[in-house]
Amino acid sequence: MNTWKRFKEYFLHLDDMGISLDISRVHFEDDFFTKMEPTMQSAFKSMDELEQGAIANPDENRMVGHYWLRAPELAPEKSITEEIKSTIKKIHAFTHDIHSGKISGEQGSFKNLLVIGIGGSALGPQFVSQALGSPKEDKMRVFFFDNTDPDGIDLTLSHLEGELGQTLAIVISKSGSTPETRNGMLEAEAAYQKAGLTFGKHAVATTGTGSELYKHATSNQWLETFPMWDWVGGRTSELAAVGLLPAALQGIDIDSMLQGAKTMDIATRIHATRENPAALLALMWYHATGGRGQKDMVILPYKDRIALLSKYLQQLVMESLGKEKDLKGNVVNQGIAVYGNKGSTDQHAYVQQLREGVNNFFATFIEIHRERNTSPVYIQEDTTSGDYLEGFLLGTRDALFEKDRQSITISVPEVSPERVGQLIALYERAVGFYGSLVGINAYHQPGVEAGKKAAASVLDLKQKILTTLRSQKGTFQTAEAWAESMKESASTERVFKLLEHMSANADKKVIKKAAQPWHTSTYGVK
Repeated sequence: MNTWKRFKEYFLHLDDMGISLDISRVHFEDDFFTKMEPTMQSAFKSMDELEQGAIANPDENRMVGHYWLRAPELAPEKSITEEIKSTIKKIHAFTHDIHSGKISGEQGSFKNLLVIGIGGSALGPQFVSQALGSPKEDKMRVFFFDNTDPDGIDLTLSHLEGELGQTLAIVISKSGSTPETRNGMLEAEAAYQKAGLTFGKHAVATTGTGSELYKHATSNQWLETFPMWDWVGGRTSELAAVGLLPAALQGIDIDSMLQGAKTMDIATRIHATRENPAALLALMWYHATGGRGQKDMVILPYKDRIALLSKYLQQLVMESLGKEKDLKGNVVNQGIAVYGNKGSTDQHAYVQQLREGVNNFFATFIEIHRERNTSPVYIQEDTTSGDYLEGFLLGTRDALFEKDRQSITISVPEVSPERVGQLIALYERAVGFYGSLVGINAYHQPGVEAGKKAAASVLDLKQKILTTLRSQKGTFQTAEAWAESMKESASTERVFKLLEHMSANADKKVIKKAAQPWHTSTYGVK
């Protein structure tokens, strides 16, 4: 194969942004674009309708309008346009008051930020914070509660010991009932109270108007509330208050992020398939996976700052595309598995399998041209560490190609607010296009709700077990016997797991008497 000839034909350079996309190492045939053009034009039409306010999420009867966040004038209703504009102004005003000390904590000006959220309410802010933050330039140090792991919460709080009175907490939840975020909020409230502080004097809510969190924040006189709108999903909310507020408080230029996303939206809104980078990405995903998720997407960002891009895209892609049914109600079990690691760390991790193991993936290399913002250090004559990094990228790309492994390469001039906004917008639209190509709704997530309901049923069973054991103090039985006595025989395994968990934590006061074989161990409360 003449790689240079194919490269020239399938290399797209966006002159106004300096970003380029190389799809020449995906093994599509010459007539692929001709065959896919009618389907792609249909995807363009669907996207146009989406941006114009069509009901794209029939499950919840709502629009999907994350594209309006960086172009409020495109919103189908004037009230939405004004809400977006006023929220951005409010974020700037609030940020100014925090940085200037006009709004301060009980122990002085705020210097730390604790972001409490999960999923899109944490992954986006974490990605942007790491990509664009700088200890020397940041206005505030940023920490996260992004899980309901008590030990993880304690670890984060240990970094804030003695400084909670100068730590601003942002609690992010559209409904206010998301268990992980609610738990994080309650843990934070307890920590502030233990330190002799009033949580509300250090707290901000980003939530839906009238939600449980909104009511809690207003009734407890929190410092401020910012909106989460029904027409913005969590995984596409980084350029809403969810992501913009933490970024602005950290000191990141959010206007440049929004402008970058707007510029990319313009480039990905055109209907000329070969000139539209998001359309090309979606088509490459379609070809590489057979339109059925037959291969995984490996994201390889060659820059420490954007190492979290793979985790961010994991949610954006998998939550959007992982669907049981298509738009016609047929069971299709769609999706693309996403994983990744930063280069050149991947050289010493899983590239061995990528090159010589099972060929069940396609790779996306994210190439950043600018090495650093300080003076170069030469490792040898005319050669820097960055030259080595580029060498590893190009070498790995060739090594995979030699073994018939497909790859895409996205090249970006540097890591900056504008470029990060462009990358976010590029992938958001590619996901939307791919959803149209395979005929699924990329904007709802019934599986997430099912998981929440399942977790709730487990907690109900845990409470039932505790109540039963406490009512029969001194009685010790096997997990199987307890399940039978509670008429939960169908959940014996779950009863066992919960008894094991409770007996490992002293506060539950459940005691285990170990025996062999293991399933004859008994449990009870003294």
